[in-house]
Amino acid sequence: MMQLHQGYEEFEDRNTAILVIGPDNAERVKKYWEENDLKFYGIPDEEHKVLKLYGQKVDIFRLGRLPAQILVDKEGNVRYIHYGKSMSDIPENNEIFELIDKL
Repeated sequence: MMQLHQGYEEFEDRNTAILVIGPDNAERVKKYWEENDLKFYGIPDEEHKVLKLYGQKVDIFRLGRLPAQILVDKEGNVRYIHYGKSMSDIPENNEIFELIDKL
């Protein structure tokens, strides 16, 4: 998530909103956002409805959700999905910027 935070201005320059959907309740998401001074949106998904909608995986051995990055265009069409196998398996911002620039 810090990677997205560090690239926030470049996403904003591309007219791209960042939404992070987390497994926690609203209170925990709010606290995390405030503690880390994050500029983008954090949305709680305590009941895992969004997780199920987009097919994000859970690994009980890693104690939770595996990372996923999804690009959705302004019309609501999913244009790109990356399901990570671990927290180190996340595309770099530059890869995401290239995809956005092609939309």
